[in-house]
Amino acid sequence: MADIVTEEPEHEPTTYIDSAKEKISEIFDRDDSSSSSDSDAKTKDKKSFPVPSNKNTTSWKDKPVHSLLGGGKAADIFLWRSKRKSMAILGFATIIWALFELIEYHLLSLLCHILILVLGGHFLWSNTLNLFYRCPQFPQVAVEEETALQVALVLRLEINNALEVLREIAAGKDLKEFLAVIAGLWIVSIAGSCCSLLTLVYMCFVLLHTVPLLYERHKDKADVCLEKAEAEFKKQFDVLQEKVLSRVPSLQSKDKKLA
Repeated sequence: MADIVTEEPEHEPTTYIDSAKEKISEIFDRDDSSSSSDSDAKTKDKKSFPVPSNKNTTSWKDKPVHSLLGGGKAADIFLWRSKRKSMAILGFATIIWALFELIEYHLLSLLCHILILVLGGHFLWSNTLNLFYRCPQFPQVAVEEETALQVALVLRLEINNALEVLREIAAGKDLKEFLAVIAGLWIVSIAGSCCSLLTLVYMCFVLLHTVPLLYERHKDKADVCLEKAEAEFKKQFDVLQEKVLSRVPSLQSKDKKLA
């Protein structure tokens, strides 16, 4: 009988111990990768949300008066940097105020008289003077479309900004600002009952040409007075808040919700 030869495999299969070791190493590798990914995510979150810096913003007292007025040509006129323009504008405003308030000249009469002078000058220019002299044509006056659109856009932006500011004030988020606006409107209403609108506008115009210049020249003394006035205003506001505003139920409910 032929002998049956059993062939042994060259590579023995892996034992249970080796397979268990491989599974344990895979589990540890997964844990290490997850922990490293978590740490990377945390570092990314820290990087993506930077800590805000505690830099103190400069107050309006530290800024120059020219920048407080917005800069540009308007600030130069109010601070008398260009004296000829400032004197011309202030003189023109004084003439207009004197015509309507002192002489009691009416706006409609002024417009009609200006149109009479313009039409009479144009008639003399085009008919009479050309008989004796070779005069150039009378200049044409027209408003360009670009300038009209620019003026309309500027007015639209300013009106929208003013409405947005009024909406924020009326929302009552800043109580001090709300009370300050109410007090300012009340003072303006009292001044409006004492004088006309033109006189009030002229007084504001004169103050714009005098107060910034005096403040720039005597800034140190004015800052001391303003600090005293600000401290007194804060004291009076605290008294008002303790005696009146703390008893209002709507404000108390808002404070509880915020707390």
